[in-house]
Amino acid sequence: MNQQFAKDVLNGLNADPKTLPSKYFYDKKGDSLFQEIMALEEYYLTRSEYEVFKTNKGALTKTFLSDVEKFRLIEFGAGDGYKTKVLLNHFLQENVEFEYLPIDISGNVLNQLESDLKRELPDLKVRPIQDDYFHALEKIENGSTRSVVLFLGSNIGNFRHNKAIEFLTELHARLKPNDLLLIGFDLKKDPKTILNAYNDDKGVTRAFNINLLHRINNELDANFDTSKFVHYPVYNPLTGTTKSFLVSTTAQTVEIMDAAINFDAWEAIHTEVSQKYSLKDIKRLAEESQFSVVRNFFDTRNYFVDSVWQKS
Repeated sequence: MNQQFAKDVLNGLNADPKTLPSKYFYDKKGDSLFQEIMALEEYYLTRSEYEVFKTNKGALTKTFLSDVEKFRLIEFGAGDGYKTKVLLNHFLQENVEFEYLPIDISGNVLNQLESDLKRELPDLKVRPIQDDYFHALEKIENGSTRSVVLFLGSNIGNFRHNKAIEFLTELHARLKPNDLLLIGFDLKKDPKTILNAYNDDKGVTRAFNINLLHRINNELDANFDTSKFVHYPVYNPLTGTTKSFLVSTTAQTVEIMDAAINFDAWEAIHTEVSQKYSLKDIKRLAEESQFSVVRNFFDTRNYFVDSVWQKS
């Protein structure tokens, strides 16, 4: 049993309001469902960032190689590498000297990624690391070679503002002055477009959220009846915050190991936050975490931006 998982689940469900950490979405089934989400028509984020890379791969290469001859590419939350492969292919075609270090907490995802890369890009130097981000950084030798850290998919938007600042400030402290951070941001846009991305017609996002309850059942000997929960996302255009909830449709008691968790009818579990940004928000976030913005790269609809930061 994963003791940290059990602790986080019990602490979250005994809190008021109830919460569950979104990082636990990603078991084997969750990984598969998220791949489905990325292919949905409503989920524009993946396609938008893919376009950013496809359109700007040459300029990104020049940015990463500015004042250096080689670099290591460190990706936080690498997943299946779908978007990153655009850059990896280009770097190899241009004979760039680099090493790719994908980091993910999911061993299943990393194994699949490594297998795919060996088949698709046999000349690539790749060193997968299964761990959380900062523990993984401690395993990487901190020599003179530039590190370029990728934090894509607007994953920074899964943090509340103060937690985002804490995360980025800690990352800042672990980077050298010539290192770079490429960070993806989902930009503010039509609220309907944003909300539809978290409430697709096929119900895949609902299944992705509900799967967290299945995971708790399977790994923590719980008895969630998932038919008694509904998935409910909301978006606030004033704050730019999207939140997802699992709402209990009835008063019920759920047993998890030796604990009994009581739900009132229509009581919610907060499962995920996804922050949307303006360019002013991004500049402010960089400054508050002691970075400076080097350059922004956009898709053609200005739905998404990948922003290159350096230590101030």
